[in-house]
Amino acid sequence: MHFQRLEDLRIDQDKTQQAIAEVLHMNREVYRRYEKGIRELPLWAAIQLADYYHTSIDYITGRTNTRKPYPSK
Repeated sequence: MHFQRLEDLRIDQDKTQQAIAEVLHMNREVYRRYEKGIRELPLWAAIQLADYYHTSIDYITGRTNTRKPYPSK
């Protein structure tokens, strides 16, 4: 599955693939494959990215167009 929003969020933050890979503690090439849909994004990485970008996993995966994260309980 290709997550265009991963790339869009990264670009909106003026970050490189290398910078996001470092946030996730992985090699840039591995992150690039997630961003391009070559490899499936693991749930743990989706959670970390949602927290990092202050959004929801649903927004990242395209299930919603609401960028705001869900309210904390």
